[in-house]
Order: sequence, then structure tokens, then C-alpha cells
Amino acid sequence: MKKLIRFFLVSALVSGIILYAISSLNQSEGYSSGNTLTIFNWGDYIDMDLVKQFEKETGIKIVYETFDSNEAMMTKIEQGGTSYDIAVPSEYMIDKMRQEDLLIPLNHNKLPNLQYIDDRFMDLPFDPDNKYSVPYFWGTVGITYNPTLLPNKEFKSWHDLWDPDLKNEIILIDGAREIIGMGLNSLGYSLNDTDPKHLAEAYNKLQKLTPNIKAIVGDENKLLMQNNEAAVAVLWSGDAADIMWENEDIDYVIPEEGSNLWFDNIVIPKTAKNVEAAHQFINFLLDPKIAAQNTEYVAYSTPNKEALKYMDPEMVQDERFYPSPELTDKLEVYENLGKKNLSIYNDLFLEFKMYRK
Repeated sequence: MKKLIRFFLVSALVSGIILYAISSLNQSEGYSSGNTLTIFNWGDYIDMDLVKQFEKETGIKIVYETFDSNEAMMTKIEQGGTSYDIAVPSEYMIDKMRQEDLLIPLNHNKLPNLQYIDDRFMDLPFDPDNKYSVPYFWGTVGITYNPTLLPNKEFKSWHDLWDPDLKNEIILIDGAREIIGMGLNSLGYSLNDTDPKHLAEAYNKLQKLTPNIKAIVGDENKLLMQNNEAAVAVLWSGDAADIMWENEDIDYVIPEEGSNLWFDNIVIPKTAKNVEAAHQFINFLLDPKIAAQNTEYVAYSTPNKEALKYMDPEMVQDERFYPSPELTDKLEVYENLGKKNLSIYNDLFLEFKMYRK
């Protein structure tokens, strides 16, 4: 019995020494909870030079992870395996996360740079009074195309994508809300429609588009368009701007039937371990000069009205990416459809991808 007790005591002592050593090593490398900030963001959605600048200015070590869908992001936060201090969900997911008590209210007193955000992007229905979120980027979903590969072709409507001449030429975003929404919009329905008959109509119409579809992909869409390997793509406006920077032949249009006006906002999840540093980083990103640099790297539209003064006027005056309020008022923001309806959207989109004719 004495030997057994001695064994457990020695084991406990060794375990304690190991844990202490690991903790000391983490602290020496900047990974202590007090000076570490863990960020969960979309891929290639921040200028990493700014991350390094923040680390240098504050001494806070940033651990940076990425996700490829709102649903994947929320699932990981719900599971709680990693203590994320900051996440960047889209509008409908922010609504869902706040309803499910997954977010920490922001302390606006610690975000003085919030004053630089355009009032148009504040106090929106998915987060009244911006209690939980701060605007990061915004944009639209539209049609990107290469006129030099498609002489005499115009794109003003979603219907133009169903042109038989576009066989094997179209790239689609790998996103259920975007593509099912496109199908709904093309029929004159809301992209938040949950009527089963309307969804079935949209699915059937999308099936008729499949001969024209070259691929349904993520970030690869930019390379395919830049390299003239595809003539048309349904993309987010920021991806379109990025492509157009590399290939001046490319153009972008918001279809006349309507489309999505989306917002990505910064939130602090309930998993956060360093709420103070999270506020510090958010306020850093809201600085107009920092926001301008970040915007010119990411290529999406900034909600920071003061940042526009530090950006290339040609970019700011381009109505394809900074459309007038008259146009944005006609576009739709994704609503939180609820778990059941979102599952229907996802199932329809998965079936469309797997069994397209």
C-alpha cells in the first residue's frame, strides 16, 4: 500500500512539473492567456502585416485560425474546443448566435473608433444598437464576366446565365444561401423565401443551369477567372474586385432582379478568454488609416467612412463596389431562416451539387 501511495505521489509531482514547464514555455513564447488573442476569421480576410503591427505595438500574441463557412464557424464555437476571442460571422449568423447566447456584449466605451463607421451600417435588424457586433466589411453578390472571351454578350440579369452559349463556362460560389438565393431571385422571389413550392421551383431552374456550370468552388474561382479559364462567375463583390485587379478585362454587375447585400461583423464569442485584448484589437481595426490599408488588401467594401479618405479615389468612386444607397436599398440582407429552413437550403444545394444534370 505504501508503494502504491508513493507511486501516486510521484506521478502527481511529475505531472505538476510537466504542466508548469509547459505553462512557462507558452508564456516565454507569448502564449499566456493574458497576452494572447485567438482570432477566428475567413481565409485571406485581413492584411497579415496589420496583425504583425498590432503584435509589435501591444506585445499581444495573435493566434489566427480560419473557417470557410458560417456554419462551420458556429459549430466549432458551440463545441468550445478552442477559446476564440474574436470571430467574424455574417449578418444572419450573428442574429442566430445572439439568440443562442453565444456572444458577449461589446463595451462601446472601449471602442472610441466606432464613431468612424457610416451610420448606414449601424443598428441593423440582425444586431440592434450593435450590442454584439462591429461592422467589418460589406458587399454584394453578382456576376463577374470577361467580355473579351464573350464578345457581344451582356450581363444585366440572372437570366443571362441560362444562355446555351455559356456551356461549361460558369463558376459558382460554393454556398447554399448564395446559389439557392440566386435561383429564387431569378424567379422574382425573395432570397429569404421559405415557401416549399418556391424552393422547388428554384431548384428545378438551377438544374437547367447545370450544362453551363464549369465548377462549384471556393477560393479557386479567382485563379480560374484571372487566368481566363472560365468566362463567367457568380461571386462576392470583393472576390470580383480582387480578380479585376489582376485581370483588367474582367467586369462585375449586380443583376437587375436584385441580389444579396451582405455584412460581415466582428464579434466576441462566449468562449473568449481575453475580452480586454479583443476590444483593443477591434478598436485598432476601426482606426481609419488601419481600415484603409486593410480594405485595399482585402478588396471588399469598408463601412468606415473616414477610411475612404485614405484610399484610392478610383476604388471608392467605383459604383460596382460602392453602390449608391438607392441601389443598396433594393438589395436584400440574409435573414436567419431558423435551423429547419436552413437545413432545407443546405440539402437542396448539396443535392444540386451532387446530382446536377
